[in-house]
Amino acid sequence: MEPSSPRNGALVILYTCAIFLSAALLFSMQPMFTKMVLPVLGGSPSVWSVAMVFFQSLLLAGYAYAHVVATRLTKRQGALTHLLLLAAAAATLPIALRGGDAPAAGADPSLWLIGVFSLSVGLPFFALSSHGPLLQAWFARSGHARAKDPYFLYAASNIGSFAALLGYPVVIEPFLGLSLQSEKWSIGFIGLAALIAGAGLLGESEKDQAKPEHAASKLPLSLKAKWTALAFAPSGLLVAVTAHMSTDISSAPLIWVIPLGLYLISFPLAFRARTSSWDHASVCVLAWSGAVALMGLAAGSLGALGGLIMAIFHLCFFFASALVCHRALYESRPHGAQLTSFYLCLSLGGMLGGLFAGLAAPLLFSSLAEYPMLIVAAITCTPQALSQLKAMHRQEMLKFTLLFAIGASLLVVIELRTSLGLQARLLLLLLIGLPIMINWRLRGRTLLMTALAVVAILGLKAFTQGESYRSFFGVTRIVDGDDGAVRYMMHGSTLHGAIRLRNTDGSPVSGPPTPTTYFTRNGPMGEAIAALRKAKGRLDHVAVLGLGAGTLACHFKASEKVIFFEIDPIVVQLATDRTRFRFLSDCEAKSGVVLGDARLTLAYQKDKNDLIIIDAFSSDAVPMHLLTREAVGSYLSKLASNGALIMNISNKVVELSDIIARIGAEHGLVTYVALDRPAANEAELASASKIAVLARSKEDLRMLLSGDRAWTAVIPPSTYPLWTDDRSTIFTALAAKWLR
Repeated sequence: MEPSSPRNGALVILYTCAIFLSAALLFSMQPMFTKMVLPVLGGSPSVWSVAMVFFQSLLLAGYAYAHVVATRLTKRQGALTHLLLLAAAAATLPIALRGGDAPAAGADPSLWLIGVFSLSVGLPFFALSSHGPLLQAWFARSGHARAKDPYFLYAASNIGSFAALLGYPVVIEPFLGLSLQSEKWSIGFIGLAALIAGAGLLGESEKDQAKPEHAASKLPLSLKAKWTALAFAPSGLLVAVTAHMSTDISSAPLIWVIPLGLYLISFPLAFRARTSSWDHASVCVLAWSGAVALMGLAAGSLGALGGLIMAIFHLCFFFASALVCHRALYESRPHGAQLTSFYLCLSLGGMLGGLFAGLAAPLLFSSLAEYPMLIVAAITCTPQALSQLKAMHRQEMLKFTLLFAIGASLLVVIELRTSLGLQARLLLLLLIGLPIMINWRLRGRTLLMTALAVVAILGLKAFTQGESYRSFFGVTRIVDGDDGAVRYMMHGSTLHGAIRLRNTDGSPVSGPPTPTTYFTRNGPMGEAIAALRKAKGRLDHVAVLGLGAGTLACHFKASEKVIFFEIDPIVVQLATDRTRFRFLSDCEAKSGVVLGDARLTLAYQKDKNDLIIIDAFSSDAVPMHLLTREAVGSYLSKLASNGALIMNISNKVVELSDIIARIGAEHGLVTYVALDRPAANEAELASASKIAVLARSKEDLRMLLSGDRAWTAVIPPSTYPLWTDDRSTIFTALAAKWLR
């Protein structure tokens, strides 16, 4: 066949369009359906982690199916078989949440979540996941001039995936509700089926009609193990770094797709013939080393910007890791006739990495220990690092051990001596980073030194800061201050409660504990509760969404009934343990705890509440399903006629005032906000806080507004974006914080 024939050009266009559209549908489905599931499980970042495990596992199944079809059937037989699968998948559309009621409160919902994904999107995802290797295998047998090296189509697949992921939070999510997204997606799936029919059934050559040879079985097991290992590390890192970002910003598509997009774009960058002489691996090593130093420098030193800047450093590190590992995969790729076996190993490694980070690690570790482990694995599994390890003598091993000990010691000083200024931190980190970066072209040696620095920075942070407790909903840490006078509850990077254990003279604190952090009596939260009590006489029934350490219990009197709604059983266990926190046990109020998602469990409450407090943030992540028009409507149905809603909207990353006020206006509510920045040395252990109060009329808040604190009315324009269950995007809150 002549390379210039019209059939050649048409085939390339047809296969490229089919594989591009398939990838775009595949990777727009992931954030779309996960967002549908998210409200059922309290907006937990682990929903995306388990979703990634499910998708990676089904991707492996799809690749195995493609391997069988491509190696056991003629192209026409395979096309007819696959069209039947597409027809069966189309029968399950449109995409919707299926699988019954929410899981039992307190139980690990991982298996339930996998069942929901299987019933709701299992068949369409399975069909789509096979297209990458299947279409490339068909193309390899087409007789086309480029059939011997069809890996260029894999680049088209990953570009389609990246385009879908980038487009979802920027174009699709802000302008289309979930129901409309599902309808449009179904139309795209039908169009794809037509393209697949064309690719599979048209223009069949003599080579297409013959059954393929089983050359893939001749591949050595060691080579397959190498491919699996090189795919394992970046896949596990993808889940770990996404969980890290989701905990401190938000569990939302905008946050999910950034790491996944970088992961995908690393494939077309790595899976291409070298077109220049630049040494990309050495540059990635330099990026690795620089990111390590910057992660250590930025930790705890950058205030409100710290979370975002640290996220950028982590993403740079992750992207460099994925690029190097995927380039190593490309350089060891087999002949086109063996590509389905290659992709099968790649998918197996991806699934195992996701299983380790998404399902096994939460069971094995009480902290995020898997993150530094996976970073070190990504570094040391590269060919340069492995060859350096094999060639290293005993004396060199001792030298590296000594360097690690020195670096770890310096970093312990940085972490524990919080009085060190920025210049001192920079000097100490240069002592660690300079030996790493000075010979950055010696890639193997530099990689190993970088791995040691990662262990020192991230490993120490994971293992040395207090007691860690892990559940599906994240890692909660109990940390005692240096002098043992104060105990803190932390989730992610955010303080969720503190109790004073000893007075300034060293004597134990006796009697009911004093409210601290965001909930001090003199802060806006304390003033709002006191003013609403004064206006009503007393607060008979109070609902609090989010437990934390139980601090809010100390704001209420013995005659007042307070019910806390908390989704994380670990938080309930710690807050109700009197040996750790005494707010629930020693304060006057009659308090109880209901385990389960706050929005769902509050709906079953019979009593009308005089006050509902929403404080259900995990770290700085925004529980978007608790802050929608429908959510606020459900709160109002459980609120007395002259009651009020109080929301703790303190956050370092996003701004929620206008979003809350816009939802309030939709329900005819007035919204007032107060910002408090207490002095750092206050005995109450006060934290900066921002509190919003919503009521049906300004008259209901008369006692609050007549006080000394300045409460500002928030009246956003009617055109301001409205968060609903069907349509919401964290970009609105991020833009309100950083683009004003």
